[in-house]
Amino acid sequence: MLRLVTLILALSPLATIAAEGNTSNQSFNKAKKNLERYVYNENRETLYCGAAFDEKKNVVTPAGFETTKHVKRAKRIEWEHVVPAENFGRTFVEWRDGHPECVSSKGKPFKGRKCAEKMNVQYRYMQADMYNLFPAIGAVNAMRSNYNFTMLPSEESSFGSCTMKISNRKAEPPAEARGRISRTYLYMEATYSNYKMSSQQRKLMNAWDKTYPVSHWECERSRKI
Repeated sequence: MLRLVTLILALSPLATIAAEGNTSNQSFNKAKKNLERYVYNENRETLYCGAAFDEKKNVVTPAGFETTKHVKRAKRIEWEHVVPAENFGRTFVEWRDGHPECVSSKGKPFKGRKCAEKMNVQYRYMQADMYNLFPAIGAVNAMRSNYNFTMLPSEESSFGSCTMKISNRKAEPPAEARGRISRTYLYMEATYSNYKMSSQQRKLMNAWDKTYPVSHWECERSRKI
């Protein structure tokens, strides 16, 4: 965690704002547009598979990339919460239990992400935090779902040449993505008091943080955000 704080302080003259997390934008859609236009405009590459994409979010899948599921979504990038929205969303009462104002036009109460987004400002800030949003091939985003990361040494790649593994509701990212993933998890836990990792997940993220050093692009991404 000290490494993460040091990184934030080194990267941004607005260290206090970074330490407080997102306090300026409640719109998930605006966050995605800002990432497309101002952060990834000169480095359009997905997190997990290193796939190139254009300004219209069309993907050029790497040679040997394969998927048998969500084939249409494989042609586009989507913005993925590396720390899944459910992982921090379920800490909000509106996500777990709903709210009196979370009622559909047909009079049916609802809860979950839709209710938390409607009723809780802090949830909206966390959902729109750009540090936690990365471009991913849509099919990869869909299959990763809200699964926690772990090591799956006995499993084969789920996407051919892209070495992302997904099995039994767990996911193992390619080595090139692990450093960025670990520091995102550490950032979210250090920044938002209502989000806590399990001890097992924290141990893994600390190990990945030490094993996979910060890259120039990771620094530049953080500076732009």
